[in-house]
Amino acid sequence: MNHSLQFAKSNSLKLAPFFLSVLLYFALVRKDPQGELWTTVVKCLPIVALMVYVLIKGFALNKHYRRSQLILLGLIFSCGGDALLNVNLFPFGMVSFGVAHIFYISAFGWHPPKWILGVCLYVPVALFVVFVHKHLDEILVIGVPIYCVLISTMLWRALARAVDAKSFLTIFCAVGATLFVISDALIAVTMFLSVALPGARLQIMITYYVAQFAIALSTADDGPEPQRNNKNK
Repeated sequence: MNHSLQFAKSNSLKLAPFFLSVLLYFALVRKDPQGELWTTVVKCLPIVALMVYVLIKGFALNKHYRRSQLILLGLIFSCGGDALLNVNLFPFGMVSFGVAHIFYISAFGWHPPKWILGVCLYVPVALFVVFVHKHLDEILVIGVPIYCVLISTMLWRALARAVDAKSFLTIFCAVGATLFVISDALIAVTMFLSVALPGARLQIMITYYVAQFAIALSTADDGPEPQRNNKNK
C-alpha cells in the first residue's frame, strides 16, 4: 500500500500536464473537427504531454532505458498520426500509427512468445478484414490489412508480457493496448461500415487517450536495476 501511494505521488505531478490537456481537448473540441489547426494542436497536446512524462520520469540514451526510448518513438509517430488524421489525411495517418505500433511491439518484446494467444487474436482480425474488404478503396485495401496485423501484434505482445510479468504496470499496459484496438475498431466501423455510434468521437478519443496513457506509464519502472550492497566487501 505504501509503495502504491509513493508511486502515485511520484508520478502524479509529472502526469498533470497530460490530464489537464485531455480536459482541455474535451472542453474545447465539442464536435468532430474539420481539419482546423487549433483542433489539431489541442488533440496532439495529451500525447506531447506523455512524451514529456517519458523524458522527465527518468530517461537516458543507453540500454537501461531501451523500452522508454522505443515507447517515446511510438508516441512521436502517434502524435504525427493524430495530426494527419485531423487534417483528413487518413492513409498517411494510418502509416504513421503503423510505425508507432512497430516501436511499441519492439518495446514489449518477443518473450515469452505465447503463440496460442497470438493465434486467438489474429483469427478474429482476419475475419474482420475479410468483412470490411469490399468497403475499402484501392489504397486502404492494402493498408488496412497491414495495419490490422501490426496493431494485433502490438496487443499480442502486450498481453503476453502481462501474463508473464503479472505486475500492475504490465497489466495496465495490456489494458491500454486492448483499448487502443477498441478505439481503432470504433473508427473502422464508423468510417468503413457507416455505423452511427452514439457519441462516437467521445468513445474513440477516451479509449485512445487512456490507451496511450497506460502504454506511456509502463515506462515508469524502466531503467537500471537498483544496486545492492555487497556485504562481503
